[in-house]
Amino acid sequence: MVMISTIRQTFSRLFLPLAGVSVLSLCALPALAHNNVSMILCREEVAAKRQQELAEQLRAITGLPQLHFDADGALRLGDAAPVGGSQRARELLASTQTGKNLIVIEDASGSDEVVFGRVVEAQLNRNERGLSPYVVQLDFADFSQVIGDAEALAAFNAAWVALHEIYHVTSGAADSTKADEAGECEELINLMRRECQLAVRAEYHFHFLPGRERSEFKTRYVRLAFDRQNPSTNKKRRVWLMWDAAYVGGLPSSQPTPDRLHQR
Repeated sequence: MVMISTIRQTFSRLFLPLAGVSVLSLCALPALAHNNVSMILCREEVAAKRQQELAEQLRAITGLPQLHFDADGALRLGDAAPVGGSQRARELLASTQTGKNLIVIEDASGSDEVVFGRVVEAQLNRNERGLSPYVVQLDFADFSQVIGDAEALAAFNAAWVALHEIYHVTSGAADSTKADEAGECEELINLMRRECQLAVRAEYHFHFLPGRERSEFKTRYVRLAFDRQNPSTNKKRRVWLMWDAAYVGGLPSSQPTPDRLHQR
């Protein structure tokens, strides 16, 4: 396990809130031209396959069977009653849809700056409605590099990261600066995971596998801890996610890394 100062320096870009400013054009966001405006929408550049993938994951989390992105990339929750899923996730999306925070989802696959996901402040070239725009950048390709226990894999995908970033925007909740806690933002996300009967994230920061923090290793495997609670015994079991940070990113820029596997 690396020291906390090293953790902060090395992994500060994971789920980094408000890093920089992105300028959005209304012409590139056709969903805003409609009366029934959605406050969560995808940029036109997000491929239909990616939108479908994200919608499928969100349906599993929320239990909303009609949740989808429409032809303009706008998130629609549908009118059907939920089937299972997380009530808190439904409430977060519903409250965002009726608020003034505009969430624009962007495909950042292959980006050296985005590790799974982050949110950045944005500006609209015209903003007559007084919206507060943000861009949630998701590196979908990063998730294909993750391996580990099935229980942990089920609790970590692009939709979970998107919900984390949306909650950053709507609540101002902070991430943990300590090595042994999940942090304020992940506390709510963990409540959603519990409602879905999934493993919960034990810590916000991930750590090098023992011995893999040394720079001579071309592969730089890290791991992220989740806890799976047995409902009958109330005992916790630690489960793990792992990935090569040399490919996914998050290492200090001074560290040499091999060519990335991501496709832009």
